[in-house]
Amino acid sequence: MAGWRIEGALPEAERFVLIAAPHTSNWDAVILLVAARIYGLKLEWFVKDSWFKFPMGAIMRRLGGVPIDRSARNGVVEQAVARFGDHERLALAVPPEGTRGKAPYWKTGFYHIARGAQVPIVLGFIDYGKKVAGLGPAFMPTGDLAADFQVFRDFYSKVEARFPEKKGAIEPPPPSGAKA
Repeated sequence: MAGWRIEGALPEAERFVLIAAPHTSNWDAVILLVAARIYGLKLEWFVKDSWFKFPMGAIMRRLGGVPIDRSARNGVVEQAVARFGDHERLALAVPPEGTRGKAPYWKTGFYHIARGAQVPIVLGFIDYGKKVAGLGPAFMPTGDLAADFQVFRDFYSKVEARFPEKKGAIEPPPPSGAKA
């Protein structure tokens, strides 16, 4: 992997949501997919549907890409939960920042997918400072968003993004009606 190494071990669980963070560059996906290949892990991952136009569509699907329409709310969480119900083995990678640009907070879809599917969350990471990609601990989300996000902050505070200035706060969105 061009000077990179991997750390961590595959979880015991056959089905899980993999946090893919931080996500500040298109290279993150390349490194994630190479690391998954080294682990022998077949990942599925969401990517905006515009990447599925010819000729990229076939390539993206072969690499595990699952197209989503980000222009409207389309029940992605519900679709992902149903997907877990249809598969005995499934590793779904979700970048919680949802974009390569700086996000004011993490999206919580990955969290709600794991809760709905009753599967663990695995803390996947790509650390450009150490040139390490890997898998951190797995845990079942408790439903206490504040406490679980503290686990994410503690873990990812030591991980360096490719573009650190684009790394957003590891915070859930503010409650509806609250000012951000």
